[in-house]
Amino acid sequence: MLAMFFWAFVIGGIICVIGQLLFDVAKLTPAHTLSLLVSIGAILAGLGLYEPLIDFAGAGATIPITSFGNSLVQGAMNEAGKHGLVGVLTGMFEVTSSGISAAIIFGFIGALLFKPKG
Repeated sequence: MLAMFFWAFVIGGIICVIGQLLFDVAKLTPAHTLSLLVSIGAILAGLGLYEPLIDFAGAGATIPITSFGNSLVQGAMNEAGKHGLVGVLTGMFEVTSSGISAAIIFGFIGALLFKPKG
């Protein structure tokens, strides 16, 4: 049990360090960093490498933003088998719609409660 927590911490930390290096060293904007990490998660999922990472690291791989790319690809692949090309489009949003909705709703609530900048 302790090893599971350790590896979740290490793998999640490595993903966060990669994101921080993209900010500090590569001087990428938050939008570029976010897009790159989601794309990396999608590529790893497409190659079949992200699910073994989730099995190994648990929440260390499912909590970071790379997992969103994995979810997009998994949804698209599952629905493509059932509905073809239309399934690719609908599958991506079917799997991730609750997360996207939650982000929009909580972002709106946060903007109501606090003074947004910009």
